[in-house]
Order: sequence, then structure tokens, then C-alpha cells
Amino acid sequence: MSFLKEIQRRRTFGIVSHPDAGKTTLTEKLLLFGGAIRVAGAVKSNKIKKGATSDFMEIERQRGISVATSVMGFEYNGYKVNILDTPGHQDFQEDTFRTLTAVDSVIIVIDAAKGVEPQTEKLMNVCRMRKTPVIVFVNKMDRPAGDPFTLMDEIEDQLKIKVRPLSWPINNGPDFKGVYNIFNRSLKLFTPDIQEIEERIKFEDISDPTLEDHIGEDADVLREELELVEGIYPEFNNEDYLSGELAPVFFGSALYNFGVQELLDSFVKIAPTPQPSETEERVVKPEEEGFTGFVFKIHANIDPNHRSRIAFVKICSGKFERNKMYKNVRLGKSFRISSPTAFMASQKEIVEEAFPGDIIGVPDTGNYIIGDTVTDGEDIHFKGLPSFSPEMFRFVENADPMKSKQLAKGVDQLMDEGVAQLFTSVFNGRKIIGTVGQLQFEVIQYRLEHEYGAKCRFEPLSMHKACWIQCDDEKVLTEFKKRKHQKMAKDKLGRDVFMADSSFILQMAQDEFKDIKFHFTSEF
Repeated sequence: MSFLKEIQRRRTFGIVSHPDAGKTTLTEKLLLFGGAIRVAGAVKSNKIKKGATSDFMEIERQRGISVATSVMGFEYNGYKVNILDTPGHQDFQEDTFRTLTAVDSVIIVIDAAKGVEPQTEKLMNVCRMRKTPVIVFVNKMDRPAGDPFTLMDEIEDQLKIKVRPLSWPINNGPDFKGVYNIFNRSLKLFTPDIQEIEERIKFEDISDPTLEDHIGEDADVLREELELVEGIYPEFNNEDYLSGELAPVFFGSALYNFGVQELLDSFVKIAPTPQPSETEERVVKPEEEGFTGFVFKIHANIDPNHRSRIAFVKICSGKFERNKMYKNVRLGKSFRISSPTAFMASQKEIVEEAFPGDIIGVPDTGNYIIGDTVTDGEDIHFKGLPSFSPEMFRFVENADPMKSKQLAKGVDQLMDEGVAQLFTSVFNGRKIIGTVGQLQFEVIQYRLEHEYGAKCRFEPLSMHKACWIQCDDEKVLTEFKKRKHQKMAKDKLGRDVFMADSSFILQMAQDEFKDIKFHFTSEF
């Protein structure tokens, strides 16, 4: 197959949602249709002992939540589909934000009973900023839910995007009978069986009286509601969807495998192919011959037995080939990539070649950090992978003096993943970990103990913000660092960071030192 055809058939997307809206379950069912797995694991069910494919870390299985982005690829109807399942929990939103830089489109999962939740709004803001096309999947229709029209209004108001239903539910909760697919004019009846894949009934003409044979007296209600849908919502226009102005909406129940195939069938037809990427120097187009890619995630211990570390690289242009030398632009060095992998969550296989839109895993011995650009020689720098200023801070102390080496290595590797940030106090040399939420401290503690055999304890630290500081006048910068010596720290890359106790102290520092720029993300 030609290089251009390979690009055209790729669809790379992220699945995002508020925690517990059913995002990981939806990922499982998409993999089921793609033939990538045989049986779907219910994420929280104790009856099915098999865990979710995309939740491969031990702590994820215990908590029933995703704490790391997983990457999975499969073939479906001639398309190569790459899914990135992201953590929904807000304590891990930074991982999700970074993942959104590596996808060409997004599926937002919404719980039919709860509607649009705060975390979903935040994620939508990131998509809007990047003009990423969005599809909405309204999940859990088999449970009591709100009126679909009210729900559509809520999505439109709170996500600030025009909507267009491409499927429509017949009732909800115990009365849920199925979904009519407006996009390909077919009816699908609901049977609550987790493993079965349902057949569709073709229904070109909704006024056909045989509709009553399938859904009884609900046929008239469905006809009225579909008429309303056609009257209220704009015609589906692919251009509006691709430019991020219109969100197609699908209804279903991921747990019961229902409405998922409609979503997948429509998605591969309408979703964008790999898109151009911005670098500081120029725009990189997928069809260019030169190879380029960037590291958007690093995962330590993907196989705890081998202490392996993997850098996830999104390919932006050109063809990637195994055993070729590729340049890490930040280091100015070239490395031979001899065992690149493609993923099915924690299962990975060696790939010989990969194309724009694909995500490959590169075994890493500490050469890569998040945001690194990899090319076949050109010096360019991809944009848009910042670290945000943490909101919670703790001193990290060794709880087992015999294991100080393991602790240092563990903290070092986990911070490279971007789970949290490490600062070293200039005043007393103590290590400070900064996170977005409390849950991250628990995950770090758990992983240090179970993956590195190191025990740590966290000591409270009252801190308002960590700000990266920058100044063109060396004299002013030196004066500031001298005056604020006790509050200065270095981040993992050795950059100066001012640790402000309170918003008042931060404001005073900004007023007093007008020439110094205070940054709240690491990308400046």
C-alpha cells in the first residue's frame, strides 16, 4: 500500500470523560469490535475476573479507575484505528491534556443520568483551544436518564458547541428498547447481554408500519422525536465537524455493547486523517518524506519484571523504520531504535514500520523526556506539551534508610513520566513533590513500594504556587534569588523556580520585581 494511502486510513483519537462515565468500558468494546480482544473485561465487576485491557497497572485494577493513558491500536474495515484511553480523574488531568496533543480527534463520553460534569467542560476547553473535532457518546442509556432533548441542550450550553444527533434513543432505563441510527437509517434493538453483538434492522423509511412490530407503541413517539430532531438541529456537515464547530452525538450503553458499533462505523467514515502539527520553526505536514515525531508520554515499569521504561512517540510525518538512526533534537544525538513496539495496553509487539498518526513505544534508558522531538536529522521543536504549576506540595522523605538508592531511582523515573513534578530546595536540598491532586501522592507511594521496593513518607508543606522565573537582566535575577533564597528551588531540568507561600507573597514579589517574568507552565 502506498505511503499516502497508509496515512489516509489512519484514525487516531482520544477518549475523555469525567470519572466513571464509562470511558474505559467503551474503549474495551471498541477493541472487541476491532477483533483486538475476544472478551471484554468489566472494569469494576468482581464477577468477571479479567480486568479491563486498558487498565494494566495494578493500582488501576484495585481502584477501578485509570491513572495513566493507555494506547491501543487495531484494524477495522480497512482502517487502522489508534485509541488513547485517558484518566478521567481530575488528579491526572495533566496526563490527559498532554495526550490531547497526540490525537487528531476526541470522543467525549457523557453519563446519561449525570449529564455534563465539570471535568468534561475543562477537557472540552482544551479541545476548543486546539480546534480538535469532537464526537459525543451519551452512555448508560440502560439506566434511568434525563430527557434526550434536555441533555442535548445541556451539551450545547456547557460544552459551548453546536450538536447534531446521529442516533436517537427509544426510551431509557428499564424501558430502553434500542437506538435508531439516523446516519445510516437502521434500527438496533436492545438486549441486555454484555458479550453479544447485536444485528441491525435496516429501516430506510421510518413511516413503515412494520416499525410497530419491533417497538410497539413507541414507534409513534420515535417518529415524532425524529421529526423534531430534523427541525431543531442543523444538517450534519462534515466540514463543521472537522473544524471543531459541530459535535455529532450518539446514544448507547457501552457496558452492554450497545450503540458502540454505530459509533465506530460512523467514526471511521467522518473522523479526520492525521493532521499537520505545529513546531516552533514551521508546520509539519503528515505527507512529508522526512520523519518527525514527538514524545508525549513516558511510562516507567510497563513490565515490572524488567524495569523497562518506554517513551511514547506520536509520528507526525514520514515513515518510521526499525533499526534506523533517529535524532533526539534536544540532546543533538542520534539513537538506533532497534525494538520499537506497537501497543495493546501492556501487551506490545515489535513493529518494522509505522506511519503518521501511529504511536510507537521506544525503549528508553533515560534519553527522552516529555516534549522531546525525534527526527531523521532536521532540528525542529514541537509545541504544546507544558507542565502546569502544581497545586499540592509535600516533602518526600526516605522511610527505609537501606533503600535510599531505590527511592532516588524510583522518584527520578516516576517524575519523568510527568505524573508529578520534582523540585529541590536551594536552601536545604530537600526534595519536594508537587501534584495536581491528593490521589497522585497515593499512586506515587504505592508505585515506589511495589515497583521499586522503596518506602517513602510525605511531610506536609504549605505552599501556594511554584513559578518558573525568567529575566533578561542577570543582575536583577541574581538579586531576586539572593533575597528569596529560602523560597528558591530547581526543577528536574535545573531551571529556577520560586516557591510562593501565598498569593499575597507572590503578588508582592511580582510588584517588587517588575522585570522578572513569572510563568505558571514550564513551556515559555
